[in-house]
Amino acid sequence: MRYGAHRAVREVSFSARGGEVLALLGPNGSGKSSLLRAAAGLLRHEGRVAWDGLAGKGIGFLPQDNGARTALTVLETVLLGRLRALGMRVAEAEVTRAIAALDRLGIAGLAPRLLGELSGGQRQMVFLAQLLCAEPAALLLDEPTSALDLRNQFELLGLLRRLAREHGLLVIVAIHDLNAAAAFADRLAVLREGRLVATGAPDFVLTPRLMAEVYGLEAEVCVSPTGRRVMLPVAALR
Repeated sequence: MRYGAHRAVREVSFSARGGEVLALLGPNGSGKSSLLRAAAGLLRHEGRVAWDGLAGKGIGFLPQDNGARTALTVLETVLLGRLRALGMRVAEAEVTRAIAALDRLGIAGLAPRLLGELSGGQRQMVFLAQLLCAEPAALLLDEPTSALDLRNQFELLGLLRRLAREHGLLVIVAIHDLNAAAAFADRLAVLREGRLVATGAPDFVLTPRLMAEVYGLEAEVCVSPTGRRVMLPVAALR
């Protein structure tokens, strides 16, 4: 996968399945966004992306920075996720479906607001509701928590995990917060300079050695009173 002479992703091979959350980790420029865009069919690439069993069911992609500015309301924006099912008149069932998608994210009160009036974090949630309204079999999300406050980050990641469990969705999310990834993801895939350097369960992948090799940080692994492992950066390595 190249941008001009620059090869953004190389030698990456892994599998993921419905019902699980896979978190893509790595420093800035490691290839996370490029990999997601290629998987979503938005970027030309070498190699092969196979969506076994998902043909015709839809794949939803949410970019990190959706700067869309329209005169549409939030409800109208979410309804566009059902564009193929809409006719000359929007059926009441479709409106109900769109409201339900907004309510699932806790933002049903925004339905009559104009999209352009919202904050970046609110717009990100609206576009996620649009994806959910389309009922895809897989969600590919690029830094969906970057514009959200701490509480909304926690609630969104919890929702994604529930969607994966309850509806058999495959969720692949690029994220920088290692501890959030460890708390909510079933498996991690770590990239560095476009290459896959580690994949597996969070407790197996997140180690002081990986932090040193991938992020250039000295780190400690702490265990909380509830038994959760937490990565604690200590110092930058020269």
